[in-house]
Amino acid sequence: MGQGPSNPGDKQNKKKKDEKPKYEPPVSTRTHRKKKKKGPDSAAKLPAVYPTTRSKLKLLKMERIKDHLLLEEEFVQNQERLKPTDDKIAEERGKVDEMRGSPMSVGTLEEIIDDDHAIVSTSSGPEYYVSIRSFVDKDLLEPGTSVLLHHKSVSIVGVLQDDTDPMVSVMKLDKAPTESYADIGGLESQIQEIKESVELPLTHPELYEEMGIKPPKGVILYGAPGTGKTLLAKAVANQTSATFLRIVGSELIQKYLGDGPRLTRQIFQIAAEHAPSIVFIDEIDAIGTKRYESTSGGEREIQRTMLELLNQLDGFDDRGDVKVIMATNKIESLDPALIRPGRIDRKILFENPDPATKRKILQIHTSKMSLAQDVDLEELVSAKDDLSGADIKAICTEAGLLALRERRMKVTMEDFRSARERVLKNKIEENLEGLYL
Repeated sequence: MGQGPSNPGDKQNKKKKDEKPKYEPPVSTRTHRKKKKKGPDSAAKLPAVYPTTRSKLKLLKMERIKDHLLLEEEFVQNQERLKPTDDKIAEERGKVDEMRGSPMSVGTLEEIIDDDHAIVSTSSGPEYYVSIRSFVDKDLLEPGTSVLLHHKSVSIVGVLQDDTDPMVSVMKLDKAPTESYADIGGLESQIQEIKESVELPLTHPELYEEMGIKPPKGVILYGAPGTGKTLLAKAVANQTSATFLRIVGSELIQKYLGDGPRLTRQIFQIAAEHAPSIVFIDEIDAIGTKRYESTSGGEREIQRTMLELLNQLDGFDDRGDVKVIMATNKIESLDPALIRPGRIDRKILFENPDPATKRKILQIHTSKMSLAQDVDLEELVSAKDDLSGADIKAICTEAGLLALRERRMKVTMEDFRSARERVLKNKIEENLEGLYL
């Protein structure tokens, strides 16, 4: 018995059954986000390179690290080598600052022994053999120089290049006084004499050369208090263009021995450096009194100061364009050697004003005052009172104060009378007190 032909559809179904199913990955069941792995950012990662390129980059990196290490090693070696020097310099600077920062005394260099030692003297008296510090400029050291001394070892730690006492700089007038000759009532003859003795030799020295005479070296103004001596000196300082040094006699009296004569020398030294100049010494009787035997050290020091002044006025050195003006109330107490011709060539007397001078002084002091109609200045001028120029000024000031007390803007004649009585009363009381001295 035979079989019939097979169906092609059956063959295809059989092949499908024989084929194995393909693998499919399981479906993920996680719902949370995946954690990022710690590490460098993906953008900073090196790109995928071939082995040759990766090795070259690693080599360059290592060479750069080596260069940095070499620099660091050299820096550390230099620091270790220079550290002792820096510490030594810092220590020495600290010592120098400690020396200069502590209080120092001022002394005078007397003698240089060698490059590292010298003899100095101080104002207290004794001399010392001291050392010279290495940082001191030895080119500036010479006998007579002012030096800075350490407060403990008394060694020289500095040099004062400007030996001038600061007090001398204060004595020099940088601004001229406001008073002029127009502010002086009367005193025409005194003004003429001081012009011939002080101003004319500085402005026109050729006139004295043609005449064949030497100009006066100085003048002394003497007279009763309040007669205008200091006022005239202020007017001279205002009118002249010369350097003006103003000194009070008591300023030359110093505490330590030798300081007074040294200050006197420095005053005339500054005057010579700034010539033409005028030296005005007010109240000269403070140091210029007559010499006498004294056991007091202070009196002897004052006499030594006066001797130095005598030497500066008429010593071995020529004064040149330096003129001296002195003022005193008691010329009879001065030493004759101080006011002799050759040192003080002119003596100008200031007396109490006469009626004409009183009138000029009153006009000067009342020119800016508000006066009432009944004010008669002639009544004050014709009074026989012994008034000085300062007394007349005091009368005008007192009259103005009395008017202000009563809230008036004008001064009456009654104010002047009351002011004159008050000034005269005070003057009489001062004279009576002098009788009991």
